[in-house]
Amino acid sequence: MSFQAYLDAVEKKTGLTPRQLVDLAQERGFGPGTKATPILEWLKADYDLGRGHGMALVHVITKGPQISDTHVGSGGTHSDASDTLWLDGAATNPNG
Repeated sequence: MSFQAYLDAVEKKTGLTPRQLVDLAQERGFGPGTKATPILEWLKADYDLGRGHGMALVHVITKGPQISDTHVGSGGTHSDASDTLWLDGAATNPNG
């Protein structure tokens, strides 16, 4: 599953775009420098998200939408179309 696919699955499960979840996280005081555990606990308690999907959000909450280009365009299972994750909803993703 690609990084973007994790975020799209989170959107489907929660009904919120990744950007909306990032905004909610910032309202709770989460951001750069926040450890994964409190974010994962919040996502589990409020949205019933497991660790894999939660860690995808931890990345964008703490580091932003930029990802390593290691899997970009690789054609493998974890291949992403871009090195920048789309946070504004799967339906509007120009790379999807």
